Amino acid sequence: MSARDLLKDPAWQGSDLGHPLPDTPHAVSVALPRWRDVIAYEENEVACRAALQTIYPRFGIHPLLQQVTAADSRPDSTLWPYPTTAAATEAQKHCHRKNPKAHTRIVNISGLFCLQADAAATPDAKAFWQHTGLGASSRLAAIALGEDPWPGAGAGDKARLRIRERLAAIHSTTTSRISLHPAGMAALHAALKAVQSLRPGLTTLQLGFPYVDVFKQPQVVFHGGELVQGDDLSEVEAALDRLNPGAVVVELPSNPLLRCVDLPAVCERAHSRGVPVIADDTIGTALNLEALPYVDLLFTSLTKSFAGRGDVMAGSLVVSPHSPWSEQLMGALRPAAGLSDADAIALEQASRDVEERVPELDHNCLVLAERLQQHQAIEKVLHPSKCSNYRALMRRGAGHGCLLSFVLKEGETKAQRVYDALRVSKGPSLGTGFTLVCPYTQLAHYNELDWAERCGVPSHLLRVSVGLEDPNELWERFELALDA
Repeated sequence: MSARDLLKDPAWQGSDLGHPLPDTPHAVSVALPRWRDVIAYEENEVACRAALQTIYPRFGIHPLLQQVTAADSRPDSTLWPYPTTAAATEAQKHCHRKNPKAHTRIVNISGLFCLQADAAATPDAKAFWQHTGLGASSRLAAIALGEDPWPGAGAGDKARLRIRERLAAIHSTTTSRISLHPAGMAALHAALKAVQSLRPGLTTLQLGFPYVDVFKQPQVVFHGGELVQGDDLSEVEAALDRLNPGAVVVELPSNPLLRCVDLPAVCERAHSRGVPVIADDTIGTALNLEALPYVDLLFTSLTKSFAGRGDVMAGSLVVSPHSPWSEQLMGALRPAAGLSDADAIALEQASRDVEERVPELDHNCLVLAERLQQHQAIEKVLHPSKCSNYRALMRRGAGHGCLLSFVLKEGETKAQRVYDALRVSKGPSLGTGFTLVCPYTQLAHYNELDWAERCGVPSHLLRVSVGLEDPNELWERFELALDA
């Protein structure tokens, strides 16, 4: 049976609940086609969870990994598979920092290094798994189960080199400055560890409304984090002076508000105080934005637009040659895990067309943003084209990324109707060739909706990752839903 073509046959109806997006064993997204499915997912309703054929890999244990550990599972403990002893040990240390009385051990199961955590350690084991992205991938699980052959280190090395060469050309730097990781959050973990070697024990300052795990990782796994949302540079200066942070973290642009800070000004003020800057360009992409002249470390979730397929987890970290701490950071990088051979091969194949595909995604997203803005049901559209700080970082002829968000005038009731009626695939993640929509605030901030609202992120906001569908045909689908 051939895989489902989500461009023409999207997973949008109730019967699609739990369908992998895309239709492959290694899909990183899953269909939540109705608003009530999203709520049921967040409430951990048994019927909803049982319907899920996969899960975003950092938000739970992939079904293939569950098969690997099934024979060793115990009712009084949980198992968290990692690709290396170093990653499993990092997870174990985190659990014991958080709860010295917790009991854990590391066991080797079919070549994967599994952290076994008792009931007291499990919440912290789960948090580390989600926030760091260091867990074993579904492809490693398939190899452990004997379903896929190990491709060999030689093939993996060649794929990793090609990926780094591809990224080096995009970033206009050398391959030696680029490292590959099991996820974007794993790349952030490596960046934060490197920064800690320069400025140990210090909290992190995040600027702009954060993607949940970009903020939670330094806050929970490292030495704390504080958030400053406004664009007022005097407020940023005051926070720098008050906190003396280990690093400043920014997103280019932020998710889901799609705004940028004044990056040159922020970096100048941070550097003058001896504080390095870490940036995440996952949404804007390095094809569109030139951030390396300003920041010290740049990380990207390659799972998203770089791969474009939604079936491989990966991340990259670039040490800027312009950083005053460039050589120190290079020397301090000791990732707990690298990108596996099988995942590297899949990523190399998927990213071959990245320079042609990303501009098409950018164009289609801009067309949809402009059309949504004109519709009478729309209160506002959030898109990077409206942000002057984003435009100041753009390369010549570049675009604005594949992501937009919008808010409806009639609020949550209307948002539910529109979401349910939309004939596009619905689930988490972004950057895929097929359009993906989700009620972002419900998924990312379900237990802190009031806080998100105070930060200017409504509970009924809809986020759209625009795909490669014909823009006119895609607009017809949105128009039908908006008029429902």
